[in-house]
Amino acid sequence: MSTITTNDNIDTVGIIGAGAIGQAFAKQLVNAGIDVILSNSRGPDSLAGVVDALGPRARAGTPWQAAQAGLVFVSVNWSRLEQALAGIDWTDRIVIDANNPVLLPGYRLAELGGRNSSQVFASLVPGARVVKAFNTLLAGVLAGDPRQAGGKRVVFQSGDDREAKAVVGGLIERLGFAGIDLGGLEVGGALQQFPGGVLPAVNLVKLG
Repeated sequence: MSTITTNDNIDTVGIIGAGAIGQAFAKQLVNAGIDVILSNSRGPDSLAGVVDALGPRARAGTPWQAAQAGLVFVSVNWSRLEQALAGIDWTDRIVIDANNPVLLPGYRLAELGGRNSSQVFASLVPGARVVKAFNTLLAGVLAGDPRQAGGKRVVFQSGDDREAKAVVGGLIERLGFAGIDLGGLEVGGALQQFPGGVLPAVNLVKLG
């Protein structure tokens, strides 16, 4: 396993969950010259077309292989999240939580036991340094050019580890977005949560 302490050291990001959000994020990474290991529950062979479309900086792997990257991005159907994260040593790993606690059909809020979804997520990745980010934009918006109308599209982030937030904040800027820090997971995670929070699908552009 490798760890990172600064944004300058990010050369590979592992992605667990290859749905619309995972693919949109992967597109932004490869556009910024960052290698991607993309994974899902169906195995690497199922992602051949996706990685071909992303180009030579992308390759398919298992969730365990994706988790060996210094930075890991997770966006998985909530009902399958625990299974997707099981069996991996998360110690000291910086993990971006891009998940929403939605149950289908009906876009129902999952039972969270009095916590917000990021606090639940953190309990599933023991030892990880969790940063909530990239979950509030629709996939089509996330995949688009972050530079809009003379400014940069906003990405919110929250987390309890200052260094991990600095790393993710640096990545946000490197991808061309403007980051806004909402504080810790208790408050920021609640604001970012869909359903329940006030920020999902809010598409802001920071000018200047």
